[in-house]
Amino acid sequence: MTEELLSLPVPSVSIADHGVAWLRSHVVRFSSGPDHTRRRALTIKLLENITATTLDELAAALNLPGSLDDIAKIAACYQPHLPTTAEADAAVERLARDHDEQTAARIGLLVQAWAATNALAERLGTGNPAPPVPVTRRVAAHGVIEVSLETHPFGHGRHACPGRQLGIQIAKNMAFQAMHHQNEPLILPNAWDYASAAALHAAGFLAIGTTSLGVAAAHGIPDGAGLAGEQATALAKMLADLPCPVTVDLESGFGKAPAEVADLVKTLGAAGINLEDGRPNGLSTPEQQATLITTVKQHAPGVFLNARVDTHWQGTAIEETRDRAKRYVDAGADGIFVPGLTDPHDIEQLAGLAPLNVLAQQRTPKELGNLGVKRISTGSLLFRAALHHTVATARAVRDGGTAAAFSYAETQALISPGTRSDAE
Repeated sequence: MTEELLSLPVPSVSIADHGVAWLRSHVVRFSSGPDHTRRRALTIKLLENITATTLDELAAALNLPGSLDDIAKIAACYQPHLPTTAEADAAVERLARDHDEQTAARIGLLVQAWAATNALAERLGTGNPAPPVPVTRRVAAHGVIEVSLETHPFGHGRHACPGRQLGIQIAKNMAFQAMHHQNEPLILPNAWDYASAAALHAAGFLAIGTTSLGVAAAHGIPDGAGLAGEQATALAKMLADLPCPVTVDLESGFGKAPAEVADLVKTLGAAGINLEDGRPNGLSTPEQQATLITTVKQHAPGVFLNARVDTHWQGTAIEETRDRAKRYVDAGADGIFVPGLTDPHDIEQLAGLAPLNVLAQQRTPKELGNLGVKRISTGSLLFRAALHHTVATARAVRDGGTAAAFSYAETQALISPGTRSDAE
């Protein structure tokens, strides 16, 4: 029934020559028939080849740089059932150098992206599965009706914005960034394939990471040797379909030059990445790692870059760890990760530099949070535990027993199209 209602025409808007009323009367969102077809084609054309990671990048790509304050004013009264304001009308006029359909399409796209990504990011941050736009309006025989979108994925329907995938990615980036600035640490479990990631998301975790050991070992490749780039990239692109932010362990960039790593990150579909200063034969220089970080952040500013400092693994003094961490933050890293760090004093020293990630340890999340930790990841623990449980289960079967496991139907459900953010 909802599909039939969504096929009804949208409420008409009056033709106008300025302000919000002009914008409404010239965008694809509030048009039907030939106007809708023509304007949708124009909108799709505008979005070609755009790979923005932030709303600021999207604004610049749409030739509206620095416009987000005005866009926010317009978004507050963009819908036809809402009253317009003089402030919003003035914002439209500042942005509409030409009052034509292409200008309206650019402004309208950014308005919808601003509203939808902010709403979706808020929901992702709390695990709320409700769509950012809960209802839409259509014209039925007895007048304008509200049609619920509660059971539909974001951006569903004939009048859906063609940029919904771009909007979903930007919203995930925004949500993941915000997760590192909350009172309680983000608990980040690390998956090694699609099924393990989907199971962790279904269990209620707000964001998922990947484990380089799990990904490499599952393919018969040693970890840390820079040899599992193809496998890590393929998994990252699969996990981009999950309806939650995903951060990907890229080791040290798999031997690629900084510009190549930056290009990969921008098109990966991940909300975050890990880049480590460890190399197969030791540590990079701080200068080399800082260059890599700066290059990646310049190309993909919305992707959360977690700079892993491998000095602690090698028994280096905390002073060098802190120096490297500071250099990486100055180079643009959003957070720092020091695996093996457990000393409370050392944790407190590093936590003041940027959101600090530590591995799960014999302290509660609250205890680590009190030390300043903002993210607790499981690293390869879950993968190693799964291997252990696999062997234990096989031995139990050999000995005439069994063990707890997901059912066949539960596992199938984890990979159904309905569990993905782009599902129809």
